[in-house]
Amino acid sequence: MSRGRGPTRRELAQLAAAGLLAGRSVVAAGATPRPGVVGTATLGAAGLDRAAARQAVELAVQRALGVDRAPAAGLASLFSPSDSVGVKLNCLAAPRLSPRVELVEALVDLLAEAGVSRSQILVFERSSRELERAGFAIRRSGGPYLCYGTDNQWDREPSTSGSIGSCFAREVSTTCSALISFGVVKDHDLSGVSAGIKNWYGVIHNPNKYHGSNCNPYMADVLRHPFIAGKLRLTVLDGVEAQCQGGPAFYPGGVFPLGVVAASADPVAADLWAWRVLEAERARRGLPTLEADRRAPSFIATAARYGLGVGDVAQLKVVAG
Repeated sequence: MSRGRGPTRRELAQLAAAGLLAGRSVVAAGATPRPGVVGTATLGAAGLDRAAARQAVELAVQRALGVDRAPAAGLASLFSPSDSVGVKLNCLAAPRLSPRVELVEALVDLLAEAGVSRSQILVFERSSRELERAGFAIRRSGGPYLCYGTDNQWDREPSTSGSIGSCFAREVSTTCSALISFGVVKDHDLSGVSAGIKNWYGVIHNPNKYHGSNCNPYMADVLRHPFIAGKLRLTVLDGVEAQCQGGPAFYPGGVFPLGVVAASADPVAADLWAWRVLEAERARRGLPTLEADRRAPSFIATAARYGLGVGDVAQLKVVAG
């Protein structure tokens, strides 16, 4: 797997001709046969070991994809052996509130069993330092999977999507042919929710420019860029612990045990599910709703309007077994 060069204007034009720059829906493009479906699995009280992590990820993926057989077979319908798969983590709140190594490695094992070469699986974040803080070993070759940060290796030229104009990380523009967002379940002081979609702010060079108006429409515009929408196959959320207040950084007073792993081939539905989880905990604590707190995750409705997934609670289906 090589980072390679950034895309040229000719290549961007080809993507436009294919319909991707127009914001073609992940759902409409056939990336998910199950729009609006989120699969969840509960982790037992015994704690998180490799066996428990494997079982939880298996069940969440199986329920998300609606397969009765082995979940690796379901993943084989989303990823081909020729794919280079990038798994983007959100390690901002490391080490306490980042995707756990055990869960990420369980997903990697499933991808390998689905036929993706381990040398073509990249677990990445915006910096190697953040990965190390979250407990991951940096590997640029060899091992059970590759693991490193984008480390400011941006495309030479910016590209646009709606209201955003950014240089993208080469891992998403060039290196990887398929993507997974592996996030956590937490609130955000501006966007309201930081789960699967906000994770993609980590692949643009200038996210600081796009935090106004509750990050709307900017988060949806990043998601619908062809480097993301044209490649995104799956969202997985580590909900072993979640955070309903004080995000996006780790805030102990906002953390609560959730004990759930969630997965969806619909990135908008995944964030909609996370929003509901956070609101339920905020209500239990007597906190105002995110809307009352002036940070409703309005990007969810925008992404749904773009055709990127389901943003209506009435169409959300949570499969919990």
